[in-house]
Amino acid sequence: MTNRLYYTEPYRTAFDATVVAVDLVEGRTHVTLDQTAFYPTSGGQPFDTGTLGGAAVSDVLDREDGTIAHVVSGSPRVGEIVRGAIDWARRFDHMQQHTGQHVLSAAFDRLFGVRTESFHMGTASATVDLAREVSAQEVTKAEDQANRIVWEDRPVAIRFATPEEAANMPLRKESIRTGPLRLIDVEGFDLSACGGTHVSRTGGIGVIAIGGSEKFRGGSRVEFLCGGRALNRFRLWRDSLAATQKCLSVAPEEMALAVERMQGESKSQQRTLRGFQEKLAIHEARALIAKAVPSGDQVVVVDALEGWDAQGLKAIAVAAVAERPNVIVVLFSATTPALVVIARGSAATTDAGALLRGLVARFGGKGGGKPDLAQGGGLSATTSELVAEAKRLIAT
Repeated sequence: MTNRLYYTEPYRTAFDATVVAVDLVEGRTHVTLDQTAFYPTSGGQPFDTGTLGGAAVSDVLDREDGTIAHVVSGSPRVGEIVRGAIDWARRFDHMQQHTGQHVLSAAFDRLFGVRTESFHMGTASATVDLAREVSAQEVTKAEDQANRIVWEDRPVAIRFATPEEAANMPLRKESIRTGPLRLIDVEGFDLSACGGTHVSRTGGIGVIAIGGSEKFRGGSRVEFLCGGRALNRFRLWRDSLAATQKCLSVAPEEMALAVERMQGESKSQQRTLRGFQEKLAIHEARALIAKAVPSGDQVVVVDALEGWDAQGLKAIAVAAVAERPNVIVVLFSATTPALVVIARGSAATTDAGALLRGLVARFGGKGGGKPDLAQGGGLSATTSELVAEAKRLIAT
């Protein structure tokens, strides 16, 4: 059993310990100490990093037997006394997020009776999964109450109790652990069983900012950021907002309307452009039909066109088969990888879908379609190779 110093001293950043075991597991050195201040991954909170005997600690594992394994780059000797140093920036960040989660979960529970099902701390933000869906108004109210608790700078105490003692305490969530329980007590607001590291007063959280919420497995997943993470997100949004404001040349409060106006103008321009494309597609189709090559009972058009997207190529192909019922049209884009659209008239015999599958089998890519119309993309070949293969497949 490893003595866990972080249980009672979460602000401790250095310690001395004796190496009791060194094991090589899947090519990694696992060091077991008699005591440690390194927090192992558990309860939704990632492990601490730092150094042990001068060697970098890349992972910390909580074993089932109660010992903690430190994955290190070096290989100390059993019996050696080593000095451990915790990466304080990472530790304090985790303390802010984890304590913030306790306060935020308690706010949802107290205000709306919504329980937290799980908690996950990522590298940039953290999430709680709630038992039911919550509205935007409920999210805002919970965020407001959580921050009131933060700014009141309430004490956050570490307590220990037996399961029997805990049964008579107002725990937010019943613990299923056996043996002595470690409790985190946010004075007058939340009492929860937890083995993580926490700040000593709620003011240390700084601020709790909710980044958003979404439906998740019948409930809600709420993203939040505390302290330094919230500041970093604010700076990111501030800089992005300033850059966008500069591009739009409007005041911040007018940006949404400016974007809506631009979207409307863009859609109008796209409709106008599509109209011109359709007219040009008919002209292009007639020019291609004039160059069609007879092949049995049908005529064949195979070409690569510059400046056309998939929708434009399709418009040309459809216009061509409308002009001449016995034509099979294969049009490639002049890009790499290439797009392809295949269409056949009502009197043509080549299967467009089968032809596409043949091209994909030879040049890669993907796509699909029916006997009279198929399209795809991602064909990796030169224009001449594509055209030659299409003609060969049609002829066979």
